[in-house]
Amino acid sequence: MSEENRLGDYLRARREVVTPDDLGLPSHGVRRVPGLRREEVALLAGISSDYYLRLEQGRDRNPSAQVLDALARVLLLDDTATAYLHQLAAPRPRTRRRPSRRPAVPPATARLLESIGLPAFVTDRTLDVIAVNPWAAALVPTVRVGENRLRSFFLDPAERDLHADWQATAAQCVAVFRRRLGTDVDDPHVVRLVGELSLRSAEFRKVWARHDVRPVVDKPIRMNHPQVGELSLTLSKLDVDGPAGLALAVYHAEPGSEDAERLALLASLTREPARRGGSDADRSPRPGENRLDRPRPTT
Repeated sequence: MSEENRLGDYLRARREVVTPDDLGLPSHGVRRVPGLRREEVALLAGISSDYYLRLEQGRDRNPSAQVLDALARVLLLDDTATAYLHQLAAPRPRTRRRPSRRPAVPPATARLLESIGLPAFVTDRTLDVIAVNPWAAALVPTVRVGENRLRSFFLDPAERDLHADWQATAAQCVAVFRRRLGTDVDDPHVVRLVGELSLRSAEFRKVWARHDVRPVVDKPIRMNHPQVGELSLTLSKLDVDGPAGLALAVYHAEPGSEDAERLALLASLTREPARRGGSDADRSPRPGENRLDRPRPTT
């Protein structure tokens, strides 16, 4: 998304994924553009074609709330995407950005990670992993402190092998990433990350170009784990009190199910090496050391 024309880029991307059939429009003849034509969007939204063209080209950046709601209706945007559209059109004051630092995990959240007994990790607003417990590391080995979940999904073959529904899960990850960023796309870390992924992954370029935004909701995850086999889990994400943008992600299974039994088996396999020779895992952390950041024994 270009900094100069965020609203126009978004309108164009969403227009291209809505078909005439989606809106009950006739689609006779050869169409030279994917999705809807600009004139069709303008007609259905009740605005002139010239005005809509100015919006897409960035020559008019102050549409009314009524116009935005009409465009959202035509483009079949849900509540989350509609709110995002309004956010893109809102004027944003320019502020001088300070170099970003990795946020600290609140102590209560760190204790929860150690005691929850389920695979869990914490990410910041850009999906960088800043804390992970040993059960999460055993379930998803690519979840490591300092790694970025988007980078892992699109560039690490191990992530693709692990997720049975990799394509859908990766697309959801991108859509949540956009939702959490909002219009703050000029963060230097975000610019570098999106640039790297766009250069190295055709799949990422395709998904990023759709401009999907989705809320953070519990979602089913199917995995093919090399140690315990097939798993069907739920991934829940909760906001964390503390630095803005922190989220706690927890994998869990339906109580009493085979998936819960396999998750418990994986947890027991994770604990066993620590019981046999865990001098480093069992020792108290040194002053200033976060034991969540210490290397964990591998199974």
